[in-house]
Amino acid sequence: MQKDKTKTFERGSALSIFDSDRKEDLMALILALILAFVIYVID
Repeated sequence: MQKDKTKTFERGSALSIFDSDRKEDLMALILALILAFVIYVID
């Protein structure tokens, strides 16, 4: 019988400036909140 190989997840892009996905997600969240606040204030 053959053992199942574990599948590893590969990132879609190697162009990230961050060293971890968590930092990238946190910065995206912060930027989205800032953008939403700016749009709320201007409108």
